[in-house]
Amino acid sequence: MPTGSHRCLRLDGASARFRAMPHAPSRREFLRLAAIGSLTVAGGYLLRTSARAEAQPTAAGARKLGVALLGLGSYSTNQLAPALLQTRLCRLAGVVTGSAAKAAKWARKYDLPKKNLYHYDHLEQIADNSDIDVVYVVTPPALHPEFTIRAAKAGKHVISEKPMACSVADCDAMIAACRDAGVKLSLGYRLNFDPYHQELLRLAREPDFGPFTRMTGDFSFVMRGKQWRAEKRLAGGGPMMDIGIYVVHGACMAAGDAAPVAVTAHEEPKTRPELFKDVEETMRWTMEFPGGAVGRARSSFSQNRNSFHAEGPRGWVDFPDSAFAYRDIECETSRGRLNFDPPVNQQARQMDDFADCILTGRATPVPGELGRRDIRILSAIYEAASTGKRIVI
Repeated sequence: MPTGSHRCLRLDGASARFRAMPHAPSRREFLRLAAIGSLTVAGGYLLRTSARAEAQPTAAGARKLGVALLGLGSYSTNQLAPALLQTRLCRLAGVVTGSAAKAAKWARKYDLPKKNLYHYDHLEQIADNSDIDVVYVVTPPALHPEFTIRAAKAGKHVISEKPMACSVADCDAMIAACRDAGVKLSLGYRLNFDPYHQELLRLAREPDFGPFTRMTGDFSFVMRGKQWRAEKRLAGGGPMMDIGIYVVHGACMAAGDAAPVAVTAHEEPKTRPELFKDVEETMRWTMEFPGGAVGRARSSFSQNRNSFHAEGPRGWVDFPDSAFAYRDIECETSRGRLNFDPPVNQQARQMDDFADCILTGRATPVPGELGRRDIRILSAIYEAASTGKRIVI
């Protein structure tokens, strides 16, 4: 992590005006759904915001598309449902769950009609419901293929949470099902709609700043007790699948949205084998990118880390402790600290963008093929760890 004092570059509203500030401001959230694209020089740093217009979809007069959340766990409850109260082009229209009690609770809280409450076993009935346009699959990864395919066959567009699936073959089946049904498939890559990560990608592609040649990242948390995330049959793996994918995806963005050509990896000894019986507890891996860039990363269920750093001959970008967070991201660069203001809700931005894709017919920037790419990388990392070999992708 770089040290020293840096000027803070603050973006204010749609005018995207930068002001040099003598001290780092308090933590901030993300950019509101606003298309910001002006250039300003502040503190010697020429910076263009990357809150792109496609992240603020507009479709005047169009009805809000209906979204049904399939799986009502923590992420749906605490992130997606609140985000759907902020979206401009879509709304929470229904739920799919295995619990009648949960369905009733959500119906009361969000004023959902009984006809928009579905049990997993009866998902096919959603085909006749014109209130629902999109099914957002928010289950453990091993269940993503089944529900994505069933929703597609019911004629509904689909968002699958990440990781997309547990195998490349399952990703292919999901993509094929949506293609054959004539519906769109998108991935829950919320950070592709986060202004700090968009700026990371922009800087990687800017010849006066990038390319980045070295990346490091660590996304880890302490798992206190048994969870489905530690069951291979549901999660497909351990922290590598659950949160390591964020570091993989971030490194690809820092490499100019390129995929690695080879990986090496090793699983560290388990400190709590009783909790991680058939999945890794900690994984370290290295990614080799085209042109010689290298990314070194770690993910664990036994420490708390959330950092990412990318550097090259002309500059660096550092996320010291909130790299992949929902909010309060802090990011410093070799030319100053970034601070996007006012904030955005990543998930609302992501879902509004997909709604706009449906309404306008444009392609989603986070399609099934992108999810497949990342699963191919994760599979190679697991193979490298189990064989001790360098795996060419």
